[in-house]
Amino acid sequence: MDIKANEISALIKEEIKNYEHKTENADVGTVITVGDGIALIYGLEKAMLGELLVFPNDVYGMVMNLEPDHVGAVILGDGDKIKEGDMVKKTNRVMEVPVGDKLLGRVVNPLCQPIDGLGPIETKKTRPIEVIAPGVIKRKSVDTPLMTGIKAIDAITPIGRGQRELIIGDRQTGKTAIAIDTIINQRDSGVLCIYVAIGQKNSTVAQIVDRLRVHHALDYTVIVSANASESAPMQYIAPYAGCAIAEEWLSQGKDVLIVYDDLSKHAVAYRALSLLLKRSPGREAYPGDIFYLHSRLLERACKLNDENGGGSITALPIVETQAGDISAYIPTNVISITDGQIFLMTDLFNAGQRPAIDVGLSVSRVGGAAQYSAMKSVSSSLKIDLANYEEMKSFSQFGSDLDASTLKIINHGEALQEILKQDQYKPCSFEREVFELFIGKNGYLDSYPKEKVKEIIDGAYEYLSVNHRETIESLATNKKLTPEIESVLRSDIEGYLEIYNNR
Repeated sequence: MDIKANEISALIKEEIKNYEHKTENADVGTVITVGDGIALIYGLEKAMLGELLVFPNDVYGMVMNLEPDHVGAVILGDGDKIKEGDMVKKTNRVMEVPVGDKLLGRVVNPLCQPIDGLGPIETKKTRPIEVIAPGVIKRKSVDTPLMTGIKAIDAITPIGRGQRELIIGDRQTGKTAIAIDTIINQRDSGVLCIYVAIGQKNSTVAQIVDRLRVHHALDYTVIVSANASESAPMQYIAPYAGCAIAEEWLSQGKDVLIVYDDLSKHAVAYRALSLLLKRSPGREAYPGDIFYLHSRLLERACKLNDENGGGSITALPIVETQAGDISAYIPTNVISITDGQIFLMTDLFNAGQRPAIDVGLSVSRVGGAAQYSAMKSVSSSLKIDLANYEEMKSFSQFGSDLDASTLKIINHGEALQEILKQDQYKPCSFEREVFELFIGKNGYLDSYPKEKVKEIIDGAYEYLSVNHRETIESLATNKKLTPEIESVLRSDIEGYLEIYNNR
């Protein structure tokens, strides 16, 4: 039986027209190219931005680019297990991580998988790493202090629960030390803590874990670590994963502190994967959405009103500057998103002022709303006193004969600076902070050499503890400096100084 060529052609065309894929192109794709933590995939026509993908060998990925002829995805895990031609499956779920109390005391990677060798984490609940921040209607004004235990911060740039306070400065100026001290100081405050390490060395993270364990702070802390050897995609999702953990506790009405250390390396990781995905580079080769990257992260820090549980997320992002340039691209972006900054100066650090906080450039836009009454009263004139001291100190370098008023300002400023010095891993209790600032504000130490300031303060506080323990307890409980307490403080300070002078 003869079959004509045009009949065969018509049959083939009809078959092609009516052919249905057994597996739809919309749900399964094929890896075209893979490398540097990035996979380009043919197919996946119905993929969503941010959707979780499954590669062979239990490797996960996340959709980042939706192109006309392919999908760009970042690989979350070991990209060496993936090769060209591998099948990729959609999950119809956005990127999620496990959350819950079982994570406390653990060190996890950005997928919230344990990396501390203490076994699996048994938690059934997950949360998406990207959610829209709570709206204005759900929030309330920041009104409760988050005590850091660092005198210079609690007095001059106070932090409130629900605030975003940037810690900024050059490398090796004590940025991480401030964050760790703040976590240690939350021991009895009921605040749960999350420390997100982005691009840090393994040894650095290990030291932090060890230090938190020594100070019994690991019990209420989660460490999310995307170390320097991790791929750019893993470093990119780390802060979002940490924020998802925090939001689970926020939804339960709890207070959470989260540290992002640091967002400079986070921006570099995002720049790397964006360039690999062929996104257009902008200023300093960063993609145009680098501002949105950090704003959608930090906007999730908030203080919810009572109708929505009253919980809070306080964010302490860290940014590293080059040669103290806070007007660089990433620093200015993050400064404009946050509610103030704590600026650490290399010169102050090298001069022995620890923490090396520059009082002039450091600011808290929440201010007195995040201070207890007692702290507000003893720190009201601190910033201007230190500013006057800095001005007179530079002025006095040009002349040897100083009048009495100038000497008074310089002596007062030197005493205050000595009071603000603080050793690492030794956060102060609230009542101790108030006592030290009270003794400094009222000029009791102005006539003594600065080398004697610490010795006098320690002695005076011990003298007060022995004679009027109930005064310290009242100050710790009520957070108010009443006229009665003030009278006792003055009496005991003067009594101790009399004993000290007669030695």
